[in-house]
Amino acid sequence: MWRIASYLVIAAGLILLTGSWVDGEDMEYRDLTPEEEYVIVHGGTESPFTGEYVDTFEDGVYVCRRCGAPLFMSETKFSAHCGWPAFDLAIEDAVEARPDRDGARTEILCASCGGHLGHVFTGEGFTERDTRHCVNSVSMDFIPADRIGTVFFAGGCFWGVENAFERTSGVLEARSGYMGGTTDDPSYSEVCSGATGHTETVKVVYDASAIEFRELAMIFFEIHDPTQLNRQGVDMGTQYRSEVFYTTDEQLTILEELVGTLRNRGYEVVTELTPAGDFWSAEEYHQNYFDKNGIGTSCHTRVHRFEQE
Repeated sequence: MWRIASYLVIAAGLILLTGSWVDGEDMEYRDLTPEEEYVIVHGGTESPFTGEYVDTFEDGVYVCRRCGAPLFMSETKFSAHCGWPAFDLAIEDAVEARPDRDGARTEILCASCGGHLGHVFTGEGFTERDTRHCVNSVSMDFIPADRIGTVFFAGGCFWGVENAFERTSGVLEARSGYMGGTTDDPSYSEVCSGATGHTETVKVVYDASAIEFRELAMIFFEIHDPTQLNRQGVDMGTQYRSEVFYTTDEQLTILEELVGTLRNRGYEVVTELTPAGDFWSAEEYHQNYFDKNGIGTSCHTRVHRFEQE
């Protein structure tokens, strides 16, 4: 109830928050070559069997060449022998489909920037999913698996945490969910009861060549108050605790260093550092909550605690 009241106040504009949440909030699209512009902006098609990703099958993720949003995981790519990269499944909410101008096909676009990707076909029988996303190579960039990192941040309401990291350059995915408890696949109401042991958590997948983990961790410690125990502002309970679920020893080392820095500066940090376990995605209405509901400000405003670094 507290949370609903606080967000109604924010949505009504009765609380004014200033400053950018995170660096990269007003991220610009990358410059396009004439060929890329022809395809991505004007809906053109590259010649068959000429794209760089027609026959590539390395582990990794394919992202939009214009805005960098993740589109397809490598494990969904298959050989369709059609002359263009083919995928039988897009990343959830990453791709939009609409009738093509030719009246016969279904066009697919990047859901983040509206850039043209190609077309989607069904009923061809290539895979069990019976779907072929036929994509122009010039519409995508490929990030190999050894450049991709994952970490899980819990810092109060996951709506604000997710929104902050979604706006961070170098982040490939930010997804709200639950972690740290004992109940499999918990519901929001179960987590809010405090009985499951889970905390509201955001899965952050990032391109380690575009943003260092240290910077992500600094953002985390600066968009919430790491000195509040089992609460964050008006949201109270263990489900709102401050915790980082790390996936590598290097991440742990950096986190311990940053916690030490904050404590040396007088902050009584209570953030828990825990090896990552099972992550359960939250219900769909929680994903991209701020954008879906037109909320333009957040309780997760950035306070520069490391500005002397």
